[in-house]
Amino acid sequence: MKLKSEKVYLRAMDPEKDSATYARWQRDALYDRFMDSEIAMMFTPDQMKTWFEKRLDTLTEMVIVRKSDDQMIGFIELAGYDWHSGNAWLGIGIGERENWGKGYGSEALRLLLRMAFLEWNLHRVSLAVLGYNERAKRSYEKVGFKVEGTLRGFVYRDGKRWDMYMMGVLREEWDALQADPDKNKG
Repeated sequence: MKLKSEKVYLRAMDPEKDSATYARWQRDALYDRFMDSEIAMMFTPDQMKTWFEKRLDTLTEMVIVRKSDDQMIGFIELAGYDWHSGNAWLGIGIGERENWGKGYGSEALRLLLRMAFLEWNLHRVSLAVLGYNERAKRSYEKVGFKVEGTLRGFVYRDGKRWDMYMMGVLREEWDALQADPDKNKG
């Protein structure tokens, strides 16, 4: 199964080649603010490379590449596998702001879910999204994720408490969406 769509393709992460780009993205406060609720880790490219190399055995991280110019624009990963029950956690990020809101993330999500459900035979994929990241929440809903719970007041930013939404998609929900793609448009 190829991991290509109309606008993007996924390839394996290469610590040697990709670490400097990851490190640059982490230095963007807005990118970091949407990615995580924890304190920013300002790695140098060499520190990032070392961090990736230590995780390679347990890492299922792929790079999102824009097809039009073969430019790395983001990452997507599955982690926290529970093979016995068929569960994993998803993480995704689109680096530079000029690539936000263009559908690259949604296409990458569809590719990864296809692999997760059809190749790895997972039952569910879960994720967490910060309450102020409405664009991401809508993207997840478009590909079949549903809000399953809310961690109220989980994150403190800008003098305010924000919720974190726990979202998930089950294999049968994803299968139904593939049979009727118009079901979640909007």
